[in-house]
Amino acid sequence: MEILMCVAVGILFAVAVFLILSRSLLRIVLGMSILTHGVHMLLMTMSRLKTGAPPLLGEKAESYVDPLPQALILTSIVINFGLTAFFFVLSYRSYLKLRTDDMEEVRGRPYE
Repeated sequence: MEILMCVAVGILFAVAVFLILSRSLLRIVLGMSILTHGVHMLLMTMSRLKTGAPPLLGEKAESYVDPLPQALILTSIVINFGLTAFFFVLSYRSYLKLRTDDMEEVRGRPYE
């Protein structure tokens, strides 16, 4: 199962880098979002995909699941949601101001 997850992470990273290197501002924002989802899957894969009981004191189980990677990923999802919303608002405002989302055209213009 870890091999399949590693392949999926690699595909997500490749798609994200392709989108980030494009000229459209919307594609750059979507690439950043896909990249963070790839990082979430990478964290889950690195923490080893295992099954077990929740780490509660009353449970008598042979193996327990580590809750730390899940807590880190949940925190990262919340931060990613806030950053994506901020990037969408920033790109919308820059589109209203400059009337383009092409990064090559934005680079050549002086700020008014």
